Amino acid sequence: MLKMKKNVLKITAVLGLTTVLLNSCGPKENTPLVYFPDMYFPVAYDPLMKAQDAYSDHENEIPAFVKNNGATGLSPVEGSVAQNKDGIFEEGLLPKNVDEYNAGYDASKSMTASPLNPANSAKDLERGKQLFEKTCAACHGVGGDGQGPIVQSGAFSGVPNYADREITVGSVHYVITNGRNAMGSYAGQLNAGDRWRVAMYVMNAFKKGAAAPAAATPAAGTATTASATAAAPATTETKTTETKK
Repeated sequence: MLKMKKNVLKITAVLGLTTVLLNSCGPKENTPLVYFPDMYFPVAYDPLMKAQDAYSDHENEIPAFVKNNGATGLSPVEGSVAQNKDGIFEEGLLPKNVDEYNAGYDASKSMTASPLNPANSAKDLERGKQLFEKTCAACHGVGGDGQGPIVQSGAFSGVPNYADREITVGSVHYVITNGRNAMGSYAGQLNAGDRWRVAMYVMNAFKKGAAAPAAATPAAGTATTASATAAAPATTETKTTETKK
């Protein structure tokens, strides 16, 4: 009798374990038991818009989210580094294959001006110079002649001299963003606005001012006008003196 009771217990234990295992392998859309439901059924959020299916009854009532129209992606903390504060770059424009890359490179040569604010050109060129010397000069050389210390050491070769190349500020920016030949992309090292600043500096420093911002022309005209205005009284004074003589 005791032996039969042990066998019954064993059979019951086996059947119970089998039932649990079979239930755990059931369809995911109708699971009978989930240990961590929030991990098993993750809720995907778009940080720039209000969540349609809130995780809890109070999720969309968080003051910071309500103030931001329900968006969970808040503004960067003051003092933190913004990834694209200039707002001039679109990930969707990156080439997906060789044909798109070549077409984009050819099209970039027609761009002769940076999309950055021309009023900040002096500061942009100064920052572009600093970034070029820190990021690019190791290969391209401080003078843009392709004779940086890495090239001179013999570790790398084939870096072109900017003065010998047919480039525009657009094509320089395109290569910095997407790479070309042996040069890889520097989109991971320089943010969207800084890539344009480096391209502006390259054109301004090594292509005889070919990338000078359009805003510089009115400034030159103003200077010319000011010089002419200053010279006018002197001319009048000279004529008056001659008349007195």
